[in-house]
Amino acid sequence: MYKHRLLFSFFTILLTQISFAMPQINGNWHIRVIDGMDVRKARAILDFDMNKSKLTGFDGCNRISATLVNFTKQAIYTPNLLSTHMACRTAVHTWTRKRLHETLKESFYIKKETKYGIEGITIKSVHHELFLKKMGRNVKQN
Repeated sequence: MYKHRLLFSFFTILLTQISFAMPQINGNWHIRVIDGMDVRKARAILDFDMNKSKLTGFDGCNRISATLVNFTKQAIYTPNLLSTHMACRTAVHTWTRKRLHETLKESFYIKKETKYGIEGITIKSVHHELFLKKMGRNVKQN
């Protein structure tokens, strides 16, 4: 069992050193839509640091952090999603948290695109699709 854990840790470290074949998405992103539902009121935010293969943020209820690992040249997954354990305030917060965690634990890909008249990124997994808008002062508003 110890050998398996050691081997898994080694491969995780090795994979995190591989450069991502993803768009450069460093920075804070506000989750606006999940599976077609407007979730802006949940105020969930993801902060990508692709140089360090790290993801941090807020899922609507709790702080989260994870290491980003290449699954394939286009897909990423987070084998170690960490979260604080505070209760969610409303149903939209709970709904957002559940789907965000499911998406991050599955393999997913990221692409830049314009949706709903807004420039942003889409995170797509097997079961969910999230649309996020870049946060900041120099971001185009539509």
